Amino acid sequence: MLRVAALQLRAHDRAEYERVRSSIFERVERAARDRDLLVLPEGTFPAYVLGDADIDERLVAGSIEELARIARAASCAIVAGAAVRRGTTLYNSAIVIDRDGSSAGSAEKIFLWHFDRQWFSPGASLGPVQTSLGNLGVLVCADGRMPGIARALVDRGAELLVMPTAWVTSGRDPHARENLQADLLARVRALENDVPFVAANKCGIERGMVAYCGKSQIVDAAGELVAIASQEHEELVSAQIELRAPRPYRTLPSSPAPRAAAGERVVRIAVSIDALPSDIDDRLRIFEAQLALAAEGDDGFATLDRLLPAVRLDAAAAFDPGYLVAYRIAGYRVAVLDAAQPHPWLERIARTRAAELRLYVIVFDRSARRAYAIDPDGALIAGTFDDFTIASVALDPVRTAQTLVAPGTDVAAGVELVQVLTRREASVS
Repeated sequence: MLRVAALQLRAHDRAEYERVRSSIFERVERAARDRDLLVLPEGTFPAYVLGDADIDERLVAGSIEELARIARAASCAIVAGAAVRRGTTLYNSAIVIDRDGSSAGSAEKIFLWHFDRQWFSPGASLGPVQTSLGNLGVLVCADGRMPGIARALVDRGAELLVMPTAWVTSGRDPHARENLQADLLARVRALENDVPFVAANKCGIERGMVAYCGKSQIVDAAGELVAIASQEHEELVSAQIELRAPRPYRTLPSSPAPRAAAGERVVRIAVSIDALPSDIDDRLRIFEAQLALAAEGDDGFATLDRLLPAVRLDAAAAFDPGYLVAYRIAGYRVAVLDAAQPHPWLERIARTRAAELRLYVIVFDRSARRAYAIDPDGALIAGTFDDFTIASVALDPVRTAQTLVAPGTDVAAGVELVQVLTRREASVS
């Protein structure tokens, strides 16, 4: 069993780094005792919001040396977020220090988020980091939104996913600080790749303009939370996890033919878990819907596919995080998942695929006798239940084309970049 921990730190402004640096190391030193692996947040050294001023590289290098000293003294591997310059290029890095204090390697953030692209360059490597504990699949924050990154790391030998992160929140509800990764994706990444996941986040506010959601967490290979921090306080969350050779579900890659771009016309549909009734045309007129989809019998899928490129498949395929990626790249905008067998994670998998690929996802859950629809934000927007056997929903192709999830942060471009990197790594190996 591996003793792992995530140290949730309160955010500090870059201008405060020299003042708070010693207190950070005191916390790290205490947290590393009796641990095999300790994870720190993204941008701990010197901060996440850097601005345009030059980085004091000697100060960052000295911080990494101090981490190495602590790792060696405690015999604890440490993964920490730092701004690291290599040559003339500055990266948002997760540096990995082994238990003897030696450098095991690093991972550079690939999918840059919003303003961090102003000072960082994206990484271009998808390999796990080898340590004395095992092979670590190291991601940095928004890399966790790209299904192909964690998948590639595990397929190349990672036994554990590790993430220094700076999960932010909108502040829409200060009592429930939402973040898609903290609330959904981290657990799905563990489940779909059959490996534990350790993520260390910040709490508090940086520069009065970036709010963090906390919720540093440890997830087991079944996707279940083992430990989670609060939203508001500095905390150390720890647990014992088992490292083993993962056996994630993978299916044969698909190569769908490219589809023409969807128009801008909203398509209203009805969904039913049952065979469509004989008076379905009358009901569609009442709904002002153009077609109906059903789990049983004939339906309007061919019509939907003409109006809005759609794929229909066994829901099991969607449990492979790479399967629907090819359809998104090829121009598909709707995925219809038919689930003959029950699975407690079906809805969460469907929500994840919708959000990470900006798709509409329709699910027919036969065992639960339920049909439902999920929008490109990953929100469940309509569904049947009990005697409510036909539900209607509007599919707006414009929303699937809205792939900018933050300024300069394009999900569609990120998905394609990861595909390119994955193919390149595979050809090299």
